[in-house]
Amino acid sequence: QVQLVESGGGLVQAGGSLRLSCAASGSIFIINNMGWFRQNTGNQRELVARIPSGGSPIYVDSVKGRFTISRDNSKNTVYLQMTSLKPEDTAVYYCNANVRTPGRFTDFEVWGQGTLVTVSS
Repeated sequence: QVQLVESGGGLVQAGGSLRLSCAASGSIFIINNMGWFRQNTGNQRELVARIPSGGSPIYVDSVKGRFTISRDNSKNTVYLQMTSLKPEDTAVYYCNANVRTPGRFTDFEVWGQGTLVTVSS
């Protein structure tokens, strides 16, 4: 019904920048929270940043001042601009959204397939 498709991952040197994009498609009435999580080998998936449909974004402490999340509601798309990247930012980044489809009264959670970000030292 609803899919999230991510793009923009890749290999970058420490100190570099990348921009991730995630577009939602399908039968969508509204999208409330949109966000980015990441997971690297041996660790749990962690929230990186989240932005509500109207309101201020939140960030995990380790990316504050370096990453910026934004969204374009007209395109059902969320972005993550990553700057001053560090090797410890290396992970698979997953897009996440709380979506309501037409006729429903509650949201459900949707995940993207993940995009790999590798930061070399």
